[in-house]
Amino acid sequence: MDLYKTISNISEGLYKDKGSKFLAFAHPVSNEDQVKELVQMYRKDYHDARHHCFAWQLGLSGNCYRANDDGEPSGTAGKPILGQIHSFDVTNVFIMVVRYFGGTKLGVGGLIQAYKSAAADALQNAEIIEKTVNDYFKISFNYETMNDVMKIIKDENLSIISQNFELKCFIVFCVRQRDSERVKDVFLYLRTVKFDFLYSQ
Repeated sequence: MDLYKTISNISEGLYKDKGSKFLAFAHPVSNEDQVKELVQMYRKDYHDARHHCFAWQLGLSGNCYRANDDGEPSGTAGKPILGQIHSFDVTNVFIMVVRYFGGTKLGVGGLIQAYKSAAADALQNAEIIEKTVNDYFKISFNYETMNDVMKIIKDENLSIISQNFELKCFIVFCVRQRDSERVKDVFLYLRTVKFDFLYSQ
């Protein structure tokens, strides 16, 4: 399968219990560098909060994820947040839940419910969309081959990411993963084209 569900933009959620406020923020992400930047941003923007708990998941395999309790009792914050990512069947998603302590302890069950509810509220407020996994390629070719290359790009409706048409030409483009092998064969049929796989996303 090269289809997955994610969120289209940033969304927020809120949960309150016994004076404590749990502010949830859900973001679409595509790599761990974005996650690190978001964690730093929220810790800075909400520096006066007691806890900054989060969870994220990337990719289709379900093997690339992390949950962080940030000082809350083990398993009471990050895991419930991650559980909502799974419940909504989305990926490439990061959720931060910022807690302002209200003076009354909620207990293990109360914390789990709070972080779960805040994360769920953020995802309920998000627009969930379906996206395709795309493969990114770079093709290199001589200027004389330009017309043939551009005809294939037009016929296959490929999305150009970047291009250079100087002495040695190249184009970076993406194609839906299920169509990759067929498109590759079409380009290699030209023989003068060098075809390099870059990454999938």
